[in-house]
Amino acid sequence: MRPHVVAQLAISLDGVTSGFDVDLARFYALATLWQEDVTLIDAHTIVAQENEVRAAPRRGRRADGPLLAVVDDRARVHTWDSLRDLGYWSDVLALYADQTPARPADATTRELITGYQEVDLGEVLAVLGRRGLQTVRVDSPALIAACLDQELVDELALLIHPVLVGGDSWYDTPRLHLQHAGTEVFRDGVIWIRYCVAI
Repeated sequence: MRPHVVAQLAISLDGVTSGFDVDLARFYALATLWQEDVTLIDAHTIVAQENEVRAAPRRGRRADGPLLAVVDDRARVHTWDSLRDLGYWSDVLALYADQTPARPADATTRELITGYQEVDLGEVLAVLGRRGLQTVRVDSPALIAACLDQELVDELALLIHPVLVGGDSWYDTPRLHLQHAGTEVFRDGVIWIRYCVAI
């Protein structure tokens, strides 16, 4: 059995994921609802914040925190120690594919290799499930779309901001059937809406 997978995303009213301000404190406070065992992120998200990660205070591992698993088929992430010590996660796990480029030896970062050219997300989730991990939260747009395409998402949570940005929507693949699970409207007009994904 694979873990329960929650996809959480902040979007504009027209479905764009950038170009507007997000209250990150609220976003991550809402994320605590699931008490995830694993935070699943793609390398693009980490690399985009690499300078901030390096400059952030190192609080050390959070013993009761989730595992940070990073999909990194091109071996682009070089801040594993900094990520581990940010104080949010209990540890980090590098997710590579068989054809991921060679990378420096790292005795402190665990690796999981699945897939040939790309990380096999289904196999990753199966392995995590076999290790007893029950809930995975995904919050990288491209990774969420990939998981949805492969029917690996059980719950979709959208923090919808009252702004029209223009540009490409985060999701442009086949139709999804969703079952409403809850809605909350905040004073600033932001809507938090949750769906179960019907497969």
